[in-house]
Amino acid sequence: MPLDPQVRGLTDEEDAQSRAQAAPPPAGTVGEVLAALRGRIPEPNLITDPTQLRTYECDGLAAYRVTPGLVVLADTADHVRETVEACAEHRVPFVARGSGTGLSGGALPHAEGVLLVTSRLRTLHEIRPRDQRADVDCGVINLQVSKAANPTGYYFAPDPSSQQICSIGGNVAENSGGAHCLKYGFTSNHVLSVDIVTPQGEEVTLGTEAPDAPGYDLVGAFVGSEGTLGVATRALVRLVRLPEEVRTVLAGFASTDQAGAATSAIIAAGIVPAAIEIMDALAIEAAEKAVSCGYPEGAGAVLVVELDGPAQEVEHEYAEVERICQEAGTFEFRMATDAAERAEIWKGRKSAFAAVGRISPDYIVQDGVVPRTALPEVLRRMGEISAERGVRVANVFHAGDGNLHPLVLFDAAEEGATERAEEVSGMILDLCIQHGGSITGEHGVGADKARYMPRMFTDEDLETMQLIRCAFDPEGIANPGKIYPTPRLCGERPRIVQGAHPLQEAGLAELF
Repeated sequence: MPLDPQVRGLTDEEDAQSRAQAAPPPAGTVGEVLAALRGRIPEPNLITDPTQLRTYECDGLAAYRVTPGLVVLADTADHVRETVEACAEHRVPFVARGSGTGLSGGALPHAEGVLLVTSRLRTLHEIRPRDQRADVDCGVINLQVSKAANPTGYYFAPDPSSQQICSIGGNVAENSGGAHCLKYGFTSNHVLSVDIVTPQGEEVTLGTEAPDAPGYDLVGAFVGSEGTLGVATRALVRLVRLPEEVRTVLAGFASTDQAGAATSAIIAAGIVPAAIEIMDALAIEAAEKAVSCGYPEGAGAVLVVELDGPAQEVEHEYAEVERICQEAGTFEFRMATDAAERAEIWKGRKSAFAAVGRISPDYIVQDGVVPRTALPEVLRRMGEISAERGVRVANVFHAGDGNLHPLVLFDAAEEGATERAEEVSGMILDLCIQHGGSITGEHGVGADKARYMPRMFTDEDLETMQLIRCAFDPEGIANPGKIYPTPRLCGERPRIVQGAHPLQEAGLAELF
């Protein structure tokens, strides 16, 4: 990287020449990539028909749509490597996509780039109960890992609401969580190693089977990077032993304040449930219309608590949870007596996002985080914002760790409705930041929230983050335009430095 002209005394002409020499070569075209892939990837896997291309124009966040220049359906890791190699050779952007269930526009295609679909990489190589490991391709569906491991007494803990259709590769890209992340953690806590194709087209394994491998945590850097550091093709993940006992309870409350107070009291009592979820009246209404889940009639909020572990421990915790909920004002408290009833309780919660389509033609799914103790205040203010702007907001959230999923409802056919909904959505994220929280808990930043990153981070923070991106992808072709509102140009000059650092003056360091 050349020194800043004001630091080493370059003339404007010299600086212009330096920039011209460092400038990347002109980018190629999708047509050149297509020509390079023909004969290497089966022709039916190369989608160029405009009508078929539109099938891939968005992920689960349908408000953002871009038709890709080319779609490649990878059947193998070699297909992934060959596609990325061709993109790197011609400097054509590429975007990796798994099952397309993301909710932040992370898999939004590039109009002049390649959409690389990995959902066909579905080999479940090995379940190893003695090592508590599963070796899987990244197109394997999340729930399939648990189904394969269950007969051996194990399961895969991260469980996004979309777990019946989302892929392990997508979970890795977004660092997905789910209802049980309170006790068991996010995807990053369950990935030991991951095979990736770098933006240069090289196949690399990050991490090892060791539980705490030495050196830099490159797996930690890659998980949650949203496809900006490469494409995952295979992963070695941890399995968790099935608990001796599971109890799932449903408590109805008059308000979210009461349900939130019960949540705080449960955690304060030293109980860490496997999951603890809250839905408000509007979310309950939607779930009832969609799946007839049978939640308590007239509830302003319901609390779903799942306890798991040794039988005696669960018995004790259950008694405490019941007592706490009664003190918080529950008017109906029920426990699932078998697996079918457990599934019935969870059905309403798991269907919540899709269910709001029954009460609103359009909606925005947000994903903010606040400290658990701030939940009552934040929810009240969200209600005020909703009333002030005339925009309904349904609330579904992982109450145990303060991860909110407000569903902002609107009708795009109504003039100005979309803009009002987006305004409310942004105000909710601002509210999360004001209370010491975050603009995302598990959905990622993607295309949807990049503009909010400067509200949470300084320019220096964002530049530092992007140094990692540049180290992996100096050409900037891997999922460009995501996460950062103003992407750093890899190789650009650093900011103007006023004066020399003492180490420079001592001759011990140089500024690059």
